[in-house]
This record gives sequence, structure tokens and C-alpha cells, in this order.
Amino acid sequence: MDRISDDERLTGLALAARAGAPADVEAFTRAVYPDVLRFLIYLTDAQQAEDLTQETFVRALGSLPRFAGRASARTWLRAIARRVVVDRIRSAAARPLIADVPDWRMAAERSQPGRLPGPDDAVALAALLAEVPRDRRIAFVLTQLMGLSYAEAAELTGCPVGTVRSRVARARGQLATSLLDAERAA
Repeated sequence: MDRISDDERLTGLALAARAGAPADVEAFTRAVYPDVLRFLIYLTDAQQAEDLTQETFVRALGSLPRFAGRASARTWLRAIARRVVVDRIRSAAARPLIADVPDWRMAAERSQPGRLPGPDDAVALAALLAEVPRDRRIAFVLTQLMGLSYAEAAELTGCPVGTVRSRVARARGQLATSLLDAERAA
């Protein structure tokens, strides 16, 4: 079965499950569960993926009545799964960790990366992206920042996959040149 017909099948199952009939919800969940689990294993690890998959389905089934099918069900679920992962990372970062070492302050300082991206970096990236032509910027953001595949980005933008690849490559080139120019000027 090719990917497009499988996406159409999954989207049809999601649209049928919107009414909340238990058999339809179960059919949809069984059909997409392995795909969501694999995606979350790719984003995290096998230990966390099962819990994150459960959380993804809690959120997805809660919003299923509002699913309109504008994107494929697979794309919709992956977007929810990405948000679940980001929320888990934010939650873990906000929680203090218990240190089992005599000098926990020194251990904490040594474990910090050299330089974390901050608000200034986000502003700089936004400024650089603003200079990229709109079609290239959209392709770049969808694939490089949001993590969609080139095929998913092509589906969302309504253009061929090769065009998306070309736009991303040109956006990368322009951003790299802009970064080098900014570093030379600084």
C-alpha cells in the first residue's frame, strides 16, 4: 500500500471516529498507534515513547471531534506528538533534579552546555528568516524547524517534493551567507 492511500485511509478513519462511536475510535487508534509510537521513539527513546504515545492519544482523542481533515491524520497526530515531547522537555527542565553527589553545585555547573541559545538567538533567527523569500521560508520552517518530511511539506504547500527540496536548499544557502556576513560585521 503506498503512503498516499494509507494517509487517505487513516484520515478517513479519523473523520469517521469524530462522532465518538467506540468501534470507530478503536479502529482509528489501532491503525495509527504503531506509527505514533515509532515516531516518538525516533524523537525520544523507547522507554519514554510508550508514555508519550499514551499522552498523545489522550490529547488527540480529546480534539478528535474538531479534526477537519485539512491535513492527513498522520500529519495531525505527529504535530500533537511533537507538542507532547516539547511539553515533556519543558516540564523536566522546570523540575529540580536530586543530586546524589557530594558537591551538587559543581556537578551542575560541569553538566551545562557551553552556550545555550537564548532570546537574542531567536530574535536573530527571526530577523534572518524575514530576509528569506516567503516560499523558501515556509519550506525551510516546515521541514527544518517543525520537522515535517519533504513529502508532508509538499502536501501542505501544494507543490512538488523537488520544489520543496530546492526551496529549503536555497533558504539554507541564504541563511548561511547571512550568518557569515553578520559574524564578519560583528
